[in-house]
Amino acid sequence: MGAYTAGIAVPKKIDDVLSAETAWGAVSSRDRTSDGSFVFAVRTTGIFCRPSCPAKRPNRDNVEFFLSAEEASAAGFRACKRCNPEEAVRTLGEKRVREAAQYIEQHPDESLSLDALASRVTLSPFHLQREFKKIFGLTPRAYQAALRVGRLKSNLAAGESVSRATYSAGFGSSRAAYETASKTMGMTPGEFRRGAEGKRIRYEIGKSYLGKILVAATDKGLCSVALGDHASELERDLEKTFSGAVITNTKGNDKQMSKWLELVVAIASGKKTQSPPLDISGTAFQLKVWDALRQIPAGTTRSYSQVASELGLKGASRAVGSACGKNPVALVIPCHRVLRTDGEPGGYRWGVERKRQILTAEKAL
Repeated sequence: MGAYTAGIAVPKKIDDVLSAETAWGAVSSRDRTSDGSFVFAVRTTGIFCRPSCPAKRPNRDNVEFFLSAEEASAAGFRACKRCNPEEAVRTLGEKRVREAAQYIEQHPDESLSLDALASRVTLSPFHLQREFKKIFGLTPRAYQAALRVGRLKSNLAAGESVSRATYSAGFGSSRAAYETASKTMGMTPGEFRRGAEGKRIRYEIGKSYLGKILVAATDKGLCSVALGDHASELERDLEKTFSGAVITNTKGNDKQMSKWLELVVAIASGKKTQSPPLDISGTAFQLKVWDALRQIPAGTTRSYSQVASELGLKGASRAVGSACGKNPVALVIPCHRVLRTDGEPGGYRWGVERKRQILTAEKAL
């Protein structure tokens, strides 16, 4: 298989994946099952096609094979308008990437190399790495780490001991679990198991044209901003998220909390205000997306694909959308400013109608 050094996948050649004889056999028989696995290009016409293309078969001596449409284009060939090979590669490639993700999910304890995973789903390591990151916003290795952290959280929340929760989540050692958890959860597994015991969280609930607004904070900054119709529902969600923490409703008796609530209400109305400090945690990709969202000026919007492109992750619009959905501080991190490519709102954790109202308020000012 191809090389994989320091986390960087090296592109493979067609000969590393299948023989030219096998590829030509698929082309000769117009094998539809091979569509998406590779493309063939004809030197005399300058065009590349999918294996099942209905056009007349070219002379074998004039044919070259490529693993992807991008490689064929880079070599100077044009896509066939009759069989649309780019779509075949894209569709099958995505299917195989999702198969790779499913395999990772089903084998939490397995130490997977990129080469082995790529071989399992019949893709080159280079393309698996690139397409996986486009769809999920993470490399396969980072995806596996994120799943392990998720299982660790579930195990700890269920009352398992730190040691048992660590190993059943798929971590090879306590050290690996502690290092990963500290980076992604903002606390050690022991602290999480105790529900952030000893951490003090204050909150206050206010009103706006959007309904109820709950603003919660630690001593470091805002840890949650949520929107809803009923205060009791917002309070239950806060307690569930920070189970075990010392949570106090300040009820307007904390000047700092009242100030932060006032700031958030002002943001909801579209006013430019000083951004409050935050105390949030997430995956490296989520934090990267959230930071990009904070750079979008009020009154303007971006599409999910634009945000992905600005992050250098062209094609990762769905991963960006997923990160927006995990935003813990509504309004302060303006995920409401990200829309679908067609201009429609798309999803919003606190209701699409609220998203429309916020954008209308911002544009009015």
